[in-house]
Amino acid sequence: MAIHSTRMRISIPMSIVNMHMNIIWFYGIFLNLSGSWADRSPLHEAAFHGQLLALMTLVAQVWWGPSTWADTRGGQGVPGFSVNIVTMEKVSPLHDACLGGRVSCARFLLEKGAAVSVGRTEPPHRYLMLKSERLFHSHLRQVNATTIDGVTPLFSACRGGSPACVQLLLDHGSALHPTHGSALLVASPIHEAAERGHWECMEILIAHGVDLDLEIPKLGTPLYISCVSQKVHCVERLLQLGADACRGRGQDTPLHAAARQTDVHVVELLIDYGADVWSRDGEGRRPVELAMPLSLVEAELLLREHPPALSQLCRLHIRHVLGSVRLHLAPNLGLPSHLYSFLFYRPDPGSLDHSPLGHGSGTSAPSFYFLLM
Repeated sequence: MAIHSTRMRISIPMSIVNMHMNIIWFYGIFLNLSGSWADRSPLHEAAFHGQLLALMTLVAQVWWGPSTWADTRGGQGVPGFSVNIVTMEKVSPLHDACLGGRVSCARFLLEKGAAVSVGRTEPPHRYLMLKSERLFHSHLRQVNATTIDGVTPLFSACRGGSPACVQLLLDHGSALHPTHGSALLVASPIHEAAERGHWECMEILIAHGVDLDLEIPKLGTPLYISCVSQKVHCVERLLQLGADACRGRGQDTPLHAAARQTDVHVVELLIDYGADVWSRDGEGRRPVELAMPLSLVEAELLLREHPPALSQLCRLHIRHVLGSVRLHLAPNLGLPSHLYSFLFYRPDPGSLDHSPLGHGSGTSAPSFYFLLM
């Protein structure tokens, strides 16, 4: 059986109608429950699970004729869900699509006008309940979209670890950072990517000009939070791209954070890129004092208390002068390949030293020093 009407050109199977009615009925019963998951619409569910066909149907469908879905006020057709429909915590379908890494759904929502970042909103959306013969439909129109916690779709994409969604949102003008209220204190996309080890998302943000050393009071810098969560690859990539190895959270440096953990490789990376083993935190403690006794981390910190080599000091100074913004221009300096490799902690192909940080019996460091002389 199908619903037919002279005012529409399509036939909708009754089974599909009943299915959608049951979904909205179930959705309406739990509307008054607390939490962002209590009042999620079918549009949110379709976006999160990557059900593109269902998403397109829910957005584009128009219901006519003598059905429960008809608007009894003059027989007008009721449009489908707005792409900017939000939960009580202002979570949009675009947030869910990006969180689930559903790039096709995210692209569709953006093409239909979904908002991408932070901004002012117009008057609140309207709730249209099935029992009153209305749909749960939102006419919220935003310049941008943010939850009550300041979370943007870009933040959700970084949390879900979807480089494709991150790139898509940036191509549509998403802001790199929250720009108002307390959102900047908790909802930074680069911090979220760094904390969860999603280095590909992090690199895309950096390529678009994000501040590598953005320090948030409760989180610190991206490098600091990577050290806290022991995401070694993120730590290495941030350092390679020019992050300051000494900037953390206030007086607590990334090396202090790494000393509390167990991964000695993070400690080695930080010191190689200029972290100060003699720095003290807010309570006057050095990193070695925070390390577990008799651990590899403590042994490495004690071993590195000697003054660095002059070649290492030269390398760190050049990288500091160039800064993270101009570091990619180093090839234009015209340095020999083995000196360029030393500057960027890469093994010299002509050296016996093939360690990634350029230590050992190779000649790259001494020749680098003599060139500077």
